Amino acid sequence: MSDSIEINHELDTSGLLCPEPVMMLHNKVRDMKPGDVVKVTATDPSTQRDIPKFCNFLDHELLSHEQVDKEYIYLIRKAG
Repeated sequence: MSDSIEINHELDTSGLLCPEPVMMLHNKVRDMKPGDVVKVTATDPSTQRDIPKFCNFLDHELLSHEQVDKEYIYLIRKAG
């Protein structure tokens, strides 16, 4: 993760399975200002496919994605 990115919001979807993490992310992003960054923590491996697709489809920027043990961590900047 880049230390130079300011994280404005955090969303922990640990323990939830598809489609809940992306649905929760969609609701979170809706409440954010354009340019805000959210850190998403997930344990569902399908988020590796679903979150990049979500970002691409809605023009949000996937700043980073990493796996730490069995957690998947994403930094996403809201479009706009």
